[in-house]
Amino acid sequence: MSVVGFDVGFQSCYVAVARAGGIETVANEYSDRSTPSFVSFGPRNRSIGNAAKSQVVTNCKNTVQGFKRFHGRAFSDPYVQAAKSGLVYDLAQMPTGTTGIKVMYMEEEKVFSIEQVTAMLLTKLKETAEAALKKPVADCVISVPSFYTDAERRSVMDAAQIAGLNCLRLMNDTTAVALAYGIYKQDLPAPEEKPRIVVFVDVGHAGYQVSVCAFNKGKLKVLGSAFDPELGGKDFDEVLVKYFCEEFAQKYKLDVRSKPRALVRLYQECEKLKKLMSANSSDLPLNIECFMNDIDVSGTFNRAKFEESCTDLLAKVEAPLRSIMEQTRLKKDDIYAVEIIGGASRIPAIKERISKYFGKELSTTLNADEAVARGCALQCAILSPAFKVREFSITEVVPYPISLKWTSAADEGISDCEVFPKNHAAPFSKVLTFYRKEPFSLEAYYNNPKELPYPDPTIGQFNIQKVVPQPSGESSKVKVKVRVNVHGVFSVSSASLVEVLKSAEGEEPMETETPAKEEENKMQVDQEAQKAQGEDQKENAEKKSDTEDMETSEDNKQEEKKNETQTKKAKVKTKMVDLPIENSLQWQLASDALNLFVENEGKMIMQDKLEKERNDAKNYVEEYVYEMRDKLHGVLENFVSEADRDSFSLKLEDTENWLYEEGEDQQKQVYIDKLAELKKLGDPIQSRYREAEERPKALDVLGRQIQQYMKVVEAYKAKDELYDHLDELEMMKVEKQVNETMTWMNNSMNLQSKQSLSQDPVVKAEEIQAKTKELFSACNHIVTKPKPKVEPPKEETPAEQNGPVNGQEGSEAQTGNTEKTQDGPENTKAKLPEMDLD
Repeated sequence: MSVVGFDVGFQSCYVAVARAGGIETVANEYSDRSTPSFVSFGPRNRSIGNAAKSQVVTNCKNTVQGFKRFHGRAFSDPYVQAAKSGLVYDLAQMPTGTTGIKVMYMEEEKVFSIEQVTAMLLTKLKETAEAALKKPVADCVISVPSFYTDAERRSVMDAAQIAGLNCLRLMNDTTAVALAYGIYKQDLPAPEEKPRIVVFVDVGHAGYQVSVCAFNKGKLKVLGSAFDPELGGKDFDEVLVKYFCEEFAQKYKLDVRSKPRALVRLYQECEKLKKLMSANSSDLPLNIECFMNDIDVSGTFNRAKFEESCTDLLAKVEAPLRSIMEQTRLKKDDIYAVEIIGGASRIPAIKERISKYFGKELSTTLNADEAVARGCALQCAILSPAFKVREFSITEVVPYPISLKWTSAADEGISDCEVFPKNHAAPFSKVLTFYRKEPFSLEAYYNNPKELPYPDPTIGQFNIQKVVPQPSGESSKVKVKVRVNVHGVFSVSSASLVEVLKSAEGEEPMETETPAKEEENKMQVDQEAQKAQGEDQKENAEKKSDTEDMETSEDNKQEEKKNETQTKKAKVKTKMVDLPIENSLQWQLASDALNLFVENEGKMIMQDKLEKERNDAKNYVEEYVYEMRDKLHGVLENFVSEADRDSFSLKLEDTENWLYEEGEDQQKQVYIDKLAELKKLGDPIQSRYREAEERPKALDVLGRQIQQYMKVVEAYKAKDELYDHLDELEMMKVEKQVNETMTWMNNSMNLQSKQSLSQDPVVKAEEIQAKTKELFSACNHIVTKPKPKVEPPKEETPAEQNGPVNGQEGSEAQTGNTEKTQDGPENTKAKLPEMDLD
């Protein structure tokens, strides 16, 4: 099981993985740990990440960025319509009414859904993780802003599915940061002690989030969250862009916004300038060459002027901080630390306002860019059986209050009830009781539209089917379980009909509480079941799991207890019958559309792969042309005749011209054939060069071996005692083999010395190496034969001659046994250090 955390940001993404050494943020193929959130579409393939960002100027209409904010939104959404005018690329309406992106891809106009484009980015991040882990990646945890609604969260989940990822949890950015902060702390208060309160402030490129968390040993509880989705680094960039657009209009008479390419360049330069101003308070220049109409533009700006221009934006910093303190009813003295992360948190004016509000120095112990990805990877490790992680439970909160409304059974009026108030613990389940004679529907919605950064408060409609009255004609009791799951998504997870059965003894069943008409329409929250669910949730958090099965069993146990009580009192039995639920969720992707998107993503991945192979084949031809052209007048000059060199140089020049003309856009096989054609001429030249390099080395090795064996033969003839044990016939064989090899070597060297370097060699290094091997196998075993060991004669003991004297045989036997016993341990002792070393 893979353990991967993805921080999919508005502007850039980070990938963190769990390894034996801990959590590590991995780099992409550009050795960059940050992957830009860009996708570029071309006539043959897609470019994603760094490659896409490099095309943002040259292919601006088909390079998309900032699409994260359109998740789960209708094309008619006022937010989408307002953002549309500021985009370089085009938005379009999908058949379902959601937002799509219109681009030219494969020389056709295509409209991709936001889920598809995010899936493309996730596919790239998945490849980065797989390259780091060297194994397939499926299981992961993905970060989302804490202000995302149900529709936006489901949209991200669909994108993960299209990319072939199994998202174990959608994790709020600030919660991921809190986990990364708290899990390594050794000094947290004990569970029974007062918790440590830490505020986490995340100022990203497109959103501003704040959360307050309470830490105890092995436990993290989010107390509340606040946010401003309209405040981020991009808004500060916009201030600079607006200023320079006006300045260039006055100074150079240029309408920057009329040219998308120029506008994109200005955004890039303004972002760089903003970062420089965070580190420098002096005047800083902005220069862009050939900006528009071949005009070079320039300007200056400084931090003081920048802060003055951003007064309205900076005034918005305090509101979420005030809101979070009011929600949690905390005093500033209760705050242990204020941790700040996010790219835009580096703007001095933002830091100053946050610090001033809390009246304390800001803490920057976490990596401002990578903390979210690391937290997601830690959560994935907690959920994974493959890693043993310190026990750490996480309790999230519901960001917006959720209510249910339904049509009453009698007077056809509308009833409603808040099931999950703001900052309610999550994941969490509640069991609701209804009295109905027929199927009914529940509509879930956010009951405070004012604080919702989303135009439609509807979550979805849930139709409870197959509800029938009791045999007596009275309303049936229906238990409905509603739930906010680990992803922060609301659902009606199950519905059950409570059937009342008569007792086996034939006694009259106890009268069930038949509600009066006015009571009949009431919805009752099963407080006992709710409590059971709360306990169940706590237990699940401690066990690092949150499964539906466990909760259902808790509910059933609770129901069984109640049924048992009723049975004892009145001999009545009940049976739970599961009811089907039909969901109609806001902007939910249909399963057939999802399957089609998965299939299309697979085709696009294959197309990208084929295009990469085609480009690689083309690049190999281009590289070979440049490499050989340089070497023909360099290291290979002496290894090719002048006529062949001229002919080959001409061929290389023709190939180069072909590459930039009709060879610009050919099939992969054409490039492979073209390279093979060139190598047919170039390989023999390179082979001669390699032979000239390797042959002298091989001859040197063979010469040394011949000398070595000749010395042994001479020493044997001179009756040297080192070799007097060798067999005469075998030594004659050695001498013969050495003489034959020496003759072959001398002849080969003589013939080769008459050969020109531009001609093929008479003898190759490979042949010389083979001859060396042959000589070694024929002679080495003879000349290295060891001398036979001469054992000293055994001394005859008196005991052996005359038999045992005074019990000597016993002691001799004993001595023999002792020696044998000692042999064993001595050998063992000799081996022990080796075993220890192993």
